[in-house]
Amino acid sequence: METASQRVKIDPMRRKPRDMNIENIMKQLVFWLVHAACFLALWTGVSWIAAIVCFLMYFIRMFAITAGYHRYFSHRTFKTSRVFQFILGFLGASSAQKGPIWWASHHRHHHQHSDTEEDVHPPRIYGVWWAHLGWVLSTQFISTRTELIKDLLKYPELRWLDRNHVVAPVALAVALYFFGSFLGANYPSLSTSGMQMLVWGFFISTTLLYHGTFTINSLAHLIGRKRFETGDDSRNSFVLALITLGEGWHNNHHRYPGSEKQGFYWWEIDISHYILKVLSWMGIVWDLRTPPKRIYEEAETSKAA
Repeated sequence: METASQRVKIDPMRRKPRDMNIENIMKQLVFWLVHAACFLALWTGVSWIAAIVCFLMYFIRMFAITAGYHRYFSHRTFKTSRVFQFILGFLGASSAQKGPIWWASHHRHHHQHSDTEEDVHPPRIYGVWWAHLGWVLSTQFISTRTELIKDLLKYPELRWLDRNHVVAPVALAVALYFFGSFLGANYPSLSTSGMQMLVWGFFISTTLLYHGTFTINSLAHLIGRKRFETGDDSRNSFVLALITLGEGWHNNHHRYPGSEKQGFYWWEIDISHYILKVLSWMGIVWDLRTPPKRIYEEAETSKAA
C-alpha cells in the first residue's frame, strides 16, 4: 500500500511555479515537439513503404505496451525469460512512455484506487483532458511509486532501462532515419527518404500511439458497456479494443486483472492475446493466466438479470 509520506494529493488545476522543474519542462517540450513534427509530412510527402512502416511501428509498440507494460510488468499475467522481458521493456520504452517500472507502478496504483479521488486519472472526477493527457504532463507523477513494484526492482537491467528510458525512442528514431536514407539511395523507385521515414515511422506513429494508449485511461471509463459491477467506471468497447489490440475490454480487465486474456469470449477481439498465444506455442512465454470459471458464471448471472 502507498505510505503516507509518498501519498500525493492529486490536483489537476495545480499551476504553481515551484512545481516546474527541468525534467518536466523537457518532458513537455519533447512531447509537443513530437506532435508538431508530424506536420513535416507536408514537406516530406508519403510513400507506401513509409505508410507501412508507420503502421508496423504503431502495431509493434502498441503490443509492447499492452502485452509488455500492462499485462506483464503491471499485472504479471504470464511468465517469460529475462531476455524477452528486457525486449518487451525496451520495445515499450521506444514508445516514449517512460520505462516499464515507472509505468507499472502508476498503473498498479490506478487499480488500487480506480475512479476515486486517489486515482491518478479518473475522468468522471477530474475530467477527460486530465485523464487522457493532463496527468501525463503533470509534475505530480514524475517519480516512480517504488513501494508498488518491488518485484521489478530486483532486475538491474530494468532499473537501467527505467533510468535511461530515452535511449530506446532515440535509437528507434535514428534507425528509422538511416533505414529511410538507405532505401532512398539504393531503391529510388520507393520514393522515400530518411526524413520521410523518420516523420512517418517515428513522429506520426508515436503520436498515434500516445493517444491510442491514452484512450484507455479516458474513454474506456466513459463509453461502452459494463458486463461486471466492478465498483468503478470501466467499460467494454469494441472500437477501443481494435485501436489498442485488445485493451478495450476494460470492464473485463477490471473485474479480473489477473487474466492475460482480456477478451473473455471468442467474439471479443484481443490481438495482443492472440500474439501471446502464438509466442507460448514457441516457448517464448508461458503460464498465460485466464479467468476462472466463477468469473464466467458471474457474467452469465449478470446477463440473466
